[in-house]
Amino acid sequence: MLGLRRRLRQLKRQAEYLKGYFDLDANNTVRRRTDFTNCPHPVLLLYGFMSTRRVFEVLEHRLRRDGFCVWSMNLGGWKDAFNTNAIDVTAEKVRAKIDRLYQRYPNMGPLSIVGHSKGGIIGTYYVKRLGGDRRVKNLVTLGSPHNGSPTAYFGVVTHGLISRSIWQLTPMSPFIRRLKMGAFPRDVRFTSVFSKADRVNPFPSCLAENEHGAPNVSNIEIADVKHREFVTSRTVYQVLRRELFTGYSMAVPAEKRPGRLIPLR
Repeated sequence: MLGLRRRLRQLKRQAEYLKGYFDLDANNTVRRRTDFTNCPHPVLLLYGFMSTRRVFEVLEHRLRRDGFCVWSMNLGGWKDAFNTNAIDVTAEKVRAKIDRLYQRYPNMGPLSIVGHSKGGIIGTYYVKRLGGDRRVKNLVTLGSPHNGSPTAYFGVVTHGLISRSIWQLTPMSPFIRRLKMGAFPRDVRFTSVFSKADRVNPFPSCLAENEHGAPNVSNIEIADVKHREFVTSRTVYQVLRRELFTGYSMAVPAEKRPGRLIPLR
């Protein structure tokens, strides 16, 4: 009985900890600022489980200031805002949105995707399984559990009845195993940014496998960054900006690359 009470207290503490990472306000309104008619360096931002587009406010501001054409989309889910739908279903929605944009704005440049947490797995599935490598030149994931996350087991208890994706995110789930099969497309630069201070998707959950030593796949560790801080940390942004710039330098003529990288303020 004593052991059960101790375990319940631990679960309660974990619930309080994880709750701090969720955006539980269903108001998902984001002001549209992107001019797709003049979009040589588009960057799509994909948010994580039980979050909303608003978590990217700081990151979006920084990317726009540095000359990137930034946009996001409502990923849907529970109450249509919190990204709880299955990863493959959401990735199909992302694919359809991207295809519509490029059909309407054929002069858009090659796409970069930045995904936080589950958003990074959605981006990975799109690139690797839905032909996204034809559009995408750069994929950067921030604290994304490429090997599944042990905290997803807790999510199964709290959200398993409303979200298939939380089952998909458990370590070595059938979904994760299938996604890991085969090499990542070599024409897409793939960077997984992780931190050993991340308790939501703890190390080594976020390591991207690179068994064959492909030069386009890398893992970058950032010290002392907690899970939600991936989208606000200046240190993380310095790395992200460098990776985006490098990815675009591979695909865009020099005269059309983003301008000089100015110091963060």
